[in-house]
Amino acid sequence: MSEQTVHPAIDLSHPPAPNMVRVTFLPEGHTIEFEYGTMPYEHHGKPMSFLDVAENFNIFLDHACGGSCACTTCHVWVKKGAEGISEPEDDELDRMETAADVQLNSRLGCQAVITGPGTYVVEIPSWNRNYVSEGKPLALAESKS
Repeated sequence: MSEQTVHPAIDLSHPPAPNMVRVTFLPEGHTIEFEYGTMPYEHHGKPMSFLDVAENFNIFLDHACGGSCACTTCHVWVKKGAEGISEPEDDELDRMETAADVQLNSRLGCQAVITGPGTYVVEIPSWNRNYVSEGKPLALAESKS
């Protein structure tokens, strides 16, 4: 597992403060924190979706369809905090039928909306990480030098 990238002010030994959202994206271990309800909506999937959070904090989560629930490239596994995200709607469930390696904790990052403060951990499956699309950084290539 790679080293965690955590904002210096985030103390992972303590839960987030009241009204704060903490999200860790695995396997890179990027952890971000922000006050619930304050993140601007940048039209990356649904507002407060994992895709919207990732894009607002410059964390790469592939989304070939632009976050419109028309593909499965933002497929994630929710490892912690599932009780604090929206229930999947029919269009997401229909789309997930075409996704690879669907598990009980599978969600589309563009559709899974954080509904309250808390701690969330999502994993981007290794086979679903496309580091060369849309001009994003080559995180894997950098570590192979």
